[in-house]
Amino acid sequence: MTFANRHIGPDAEEQTHMLKAIGYASLDALMDAAIPEVIRWHGSLELPAAASEEETIAELRAIASQNRVTTSMIGLGYYGTHTPAVIKRNVLENPAWYTAYTPYQPEISQGRLEALLNFQTMVTDLTGLTTANASMLDEGTAVAEAMTLAKRASKSKSRTYVVDADTLPQTLAVLRTRAEPLGIELKLVDLDAGDPLPGEFFGLHLQYPGASGAVRDHAALVEAAHARGALVTVAADLLALTLLRAPGEIGADIAAGTTQRFGVPLGFGGPHAGYLAVRAGLERSLPGRLVGVSKDADGAPAYRLALQTREQHIRREKATSNICTAQVLLAVMASMYAVYHGPRGLRGIAERVHHHALTVAGSLTAGGVRVAHDAFFDTVTAVVPGRAAEVVAAAAEAGIDLRLVDADRVSVAADETTTEAHVAAVVRAFGVRETAVADCGAKPLARTSEYLTHPVFRTHHSETSMLRYLRRLSDRDYALDRGMIPLGSCTMKLNATTEMEPVTWPEFADIHPYAPAANTAGYEKLVATLESWLAEITGYDAVSVQPNAGSQGELAGLLAIRGYHRSRGESHRDVCLIPSSAHGTNAASAVMAGMRVVVVACDDLGNVDMADLHAKIEKHAESLAAIMVTYPSTHGVYETSIADLCAAVHEAGGQVYVDGANLNALVGFARPGTFGADVSHLNLHKTFCIPHGGGGPGVGPVAVRRHLASFLPGDPLEPGEHHAVSAAAHGSAGILPISWAYLRMMGPDGLVAATGTAVLAANYVAARLREHFPVLYAGNNGLVAHECILDLRPITKATGVTVDDVAKRLIDYGFHAPTMSFPVAGTLMVEPTESEDLAELDRFVAAMIAIKGEIDQVAAGVWPAKDNPLANAPHTASAVTADEWEHPYPRSVAGFPAGVDRTAKYWPPVRRIDGAYGDRNLVCSCPSPEAFED
Repeated sequence: MTFANRHIGPDAEEQTHMLKAIGYASLDALMDAAIPEVIRWHGSLELPAAASEEETIAELRAIASQNRVTTSMIGLGYYGTHTPAVIKRNVLENPAWYTAYTPYQPEISQGRLEALLNFQTMVTDLTGLTTANASMLDEGTAVAEAMTLAKRASKSKSRTYVVDADTLPQTLAVLRTRAEPLGIELKLVDLDAGDPLPGEFFGLHLQYPGASGAVRDHAALVEAAHARGALVTVAADLLALTLLRAPGEIGADIAAGTTQRFGVPLGFGGPHAGYLAVRAGLERSLPGRLVGVSKDADGAPAYRLALQTREQHIRREKATSNICTAQVLLAVMASMYAVYHGPRGLRGIAERVHHHALTVAGSLTAGGVRVAHDAFFDTVTAVVPGRAAEVVAAAAEAGIDLRLVDADRVSVAADETTTEAHVAAVVRAFGVRETAVADCGAKPLARTSEYLTHPVFRTHHSETSMLRYLRRLSDRDYALDRGMIPLGSCTMKLNATTEMEPVTWPEFADIHPYAPAANTAGYEKLVATLESWLAEITGYDAVSVQPNAGSQGELAGLLAIRGYHRSRGESHRDVCLIPSSAHGTNAASAVMAGMRVVVVACDDLGNVDMADLHAKIEKHAESLAAIMVTYPSTHGVYETSIADLCAAVHEAGGQVYVDGANLNALVGFARPGTFGADVSHLNLHKTFCIPHGGGGPGVGPVAVRRHLASFLPGDPLEPGEHHAVSAAAHGSAGILPISWAYLRMMGPDGLVAATGTAVLAANYVAARLREHFPVLYAGNNGLVAHECILDLRPITKATGVTVDDVAKRLIDYGFHAPTMSFPVAGTLMVEPTESEDLAELDRFVAAMIAIKGEIDQVAAGVWPAKDNPLANAPHTASAVTADEWEHPYPRSVAGFPAGVDRTAKYWPPVRRIDGAYGDRNLVCSCPSPEAFED
């Protein structure tokens, strides 16, 4: 059996049954009827024929072998770390964690929400601040978000942002990318040289320790910045903060950084969980996701996403960030690393790291080599006039990579994996034979405050206890390993084990993003091949995999358009047209790229209103920069006017951005780069099988036609005019083997079959449910694309049963709900994907029909509007087994509705959660154990 047959759920017989239900004789006939001829591509994908799973693993082994795993002592925010085996096996390699979706249904996400609350608590404890979010994409984006947060919250009217010259160079590159379109002026200040602060500025960024390794007392700078009305961000190393005074203890307003060295592999740059924390008073300005403590219908503590989560959908062009995702899987790993080691364990690791750095510094000093700084944590910068390259080469011969700062300076960074043998080899590379331990000038900055005092960080230090804790949390969640997650717009398809396997190989996991080119040939080959395959699939000429989320892909694409117009002397083109139905990040990304958003109306069928489009184009023709349109549409329809839309925008001098969120409905049948688009971002975590991981990691490559290729993101460490949207040249390179393997095993025929089956599944569900729930939109011949929208608004109006009631009742039936109220309030968007077989599709259909029957009981007055199985859903085991039962329906209906397998029942751990209570009473760190006892 081919891999495609394993990946695609319905077999030939089941597909025939499904086709008959919607009135088509074959998959080809269905696709001919569904896809408008104006976009239809009749070519064949020039991709390698499908390889077997065994052949694919062998090919990836060969590619991986071209990477050279060395001992990296480069530092610069990326460090070797030991992932505890219990975490590696039971989180990173466990589908219960990596196939989970973003916790928008909190009742069935309590496990990962608890893990994220641990993450937030870990960050706030170590930084000395009051509130942290549930992770950022990487350190570079976290610091950039801190800059824009400071701009919003500062009382200063200045547009100047002051940046420590000892900032990580990749962070500085991302800051430059994000500052320029927003009109923010970056001013570098060399603290070593005694540069004074300018007269006015809205924010100050400090690196702690600095990129050179220097540890400085920033208290006076913080005070001076506050005196000017500026906010202060400290980019802090969390491991260092186990030994060094916390940023919050010197008055910092914001802390940002990465948690990579807490057990998360290097992965050639990602994925890693960045962090962002703020002082009291700024929590409601935090971008990204925030986990809070609320209560359920019984008053029991329960976790949920809080406040401004997904603010883009509400605020759109007024949103202050386009970040709508996180790095949940990596944040879970980092939090569990802290849980497993506890405060004493973390401090012990930090002390060993610091001791190795002291030995390097002491040995070099004793051997006549000058060390640049007296105070440091893990990184020692040595001054060797004219000899730096020679020293780095000598260390490389010993299998150790150091950082070549310039011709006269070398940096040596110790980490958790450093040994005494490594230290001795490094010292010898400098020509020094004896080792000695230096005294460190950072002692006055030593930390005296406690951290990680909550019992969760002081309990699970044996492997047995840790194993059981992880199992208990995963049992509280619903992920793709339990059943179907039919989320529209999110493509929750199979994440095959063979695709996942290479991610933890040392040849992929243990490569530093700035390792010498001679060590990374395998990664470069993998990236180049994947980019070429993605270009072939989409019809574009060039692809960059640097964006580490779909939102960053959007930004990169719009910056490419901006750069193109500016290169032609048309910098006045700054209007971006966006349909009213668009994903909210589109508008936010456009504003971040320095554009003005003009909304284009949609007609009653959900399509772009062409009359309004032409009117907006005519009105803004001289300043038109771009249009952003999702295809198939956000409503799940193949719009027939897309070619006319592209032509009209081009004629006015604009560029066409096609959001690739719904590419799962196009692969092999239509190519955006061929039917008129200039740029798209793709979601590898949707169409190309990178798991959602509970809300991240993701990869959002940007694909462009030839005239935009020179404006793609560039290496953040390379000089030049290019922009960098991620801190690493290839973004989250460590998970690219997943999509590479998917494409290699599917081959061109398998990809075509997957698209056809996805469209078949959506139309089958729509056909089966249409008589029970109106299907809101359809395209050619009454067909949808890969998803359909069920309209519950008439039901709500007639019965009071809401979309929330249906979503929560689906939990009782053993399902994750479809996407709620997007893109239309009061609706459910269903995307079955190609991976679910007929039995699972029918189980979902049967559940929805049964729920409609329950709604009818409410409508008929059999059950009261406020006391029925829908209004009270979901039902927990404790609720169903309570001594008293006063509801007008039996316990069996509550806990075991029609079609539910009693031997495989999933019980939600909490009842329906009161979200408003959690927002009014904001608690974003671990509650005391007494909260649960009460």
